[in-house]
Amino acid sequence: MGFVQRLVNGAYATARTIHLVLDNLNTHFRGSFEQVLGVEVARQFLARIEFHYTPKHASWLNMAEIEIGILERQCLGRRIGSEHHLKAEVEAWEQRRNAAGCQIDWTFTRQDADQKLARHYVT
Repeated sequence: MGFVQRLVNGAYATARTIHLVLDNLNTHFRGSFEQVLGVEVARQFLARIEFHYTPKHASWLNMAEIEIGILERQCLGRRIGSEHHLKAEVEAWEQRRNAAGCQIDWTFTRQDADQKLARHYVT
């Protein structure tokens, strides 16, 4: 809640609507805000927030994390002296990657998940 409060009251204090994209974790629902802040305070607080939930079956967050890892390994895994240089490096990396048509080869299957995570399943 603290992070979202800082967004609403700080970074986006003048925004009419704040769009939050999040997964389906139980703490990311309106009810959790009401439980922590109280119904009336949560109602006022959430009046400017529009939630956009990722599909429960999607793995786009995992793919975003993979892409960030690739960016780290191919571009950012070194000291970069200034914000200007950082932006230029990331932009050049992005252009090269897009021009090459790079895609993530998602090979992790449901069966792989079952095997890897079996110890966490309740039987």
